Amino acid sequence: MVARLVRAVMATLRGIGAAVRARPGTALAVVGGVLALHVFLPPLVLTVTRTPWTYFAFNPWLARLPDYLVSSVPLEQKLDFLSRVALFWFTADGPYGFPEWGFAVDTMDLARFLAMSLLVGAYFALVLYRREQGRLAGWRAGTSRASGIVGACAGVLGLSTGPCSVVGCGAPVLPVVGLVFAGLSSGTLALLSGASRLLSAVVLVALPLVVAWLGWQAGSDD
Repeated sequence: MVARLVRAVMATLRGIGAAVRARPGTALAVVGGVLALHVFLPPLVLTVTRTPWTYFAFNPWLARLPDYLVSSVPLEQKLDFLSRVALFWFTADGPYGFPEWGFAVDTMDLARFLAMSLLVGAYFALVLYRREQGRLAGWRAGTSRASGIVGACAGVLGLSTGPCSVVGCGAPVLPVVGLVFAGLSSGTLALLSGASRLLSAVVLVALPLVVAWLGWQAGSDD
């Protein structure tokens, strides 16, 4: 049983590696595009629907990161802090000296964005690789590409805002498309928040499974 599982994992990794090596430029472009969407779509939506952003900055504290890493602070406390530290943010000035809105990306947000971007990049590379092998053709290829696009967009729309990442949105967790509805009733915002969590869970479960399945097929055929 363990040996079969190990062989399946190795076949999956071999298939993903072969697909990425066959189209490295495409895979890299998809990864970069999805990552850019995760980072820039929320402030762009807020800019169009509310107020243009007026300020962008990296966290000045990051310059002290090397000193913090070698400090006497307990390791557990370091890991907890570093997982929550904001890396950069966008803000828009409000009329009374307070931000109209703000969007911050912390360490866990960036890790989530990278994971989703890599998964979508691997998915597209695998679909194209399987099609070149003649294992994916006709309507199945078109459906797979469309599914990948839908998955990427769903991942961005559902995952780009996390707890406390959006200032002035009216809810702790809100999908990007919901940012335009700031000021709605608490019940409506709660519904949007629940939909965002559900979409996040679906994408995070379904996409790795599909990538693993396609990778296993490609690796087994090779």
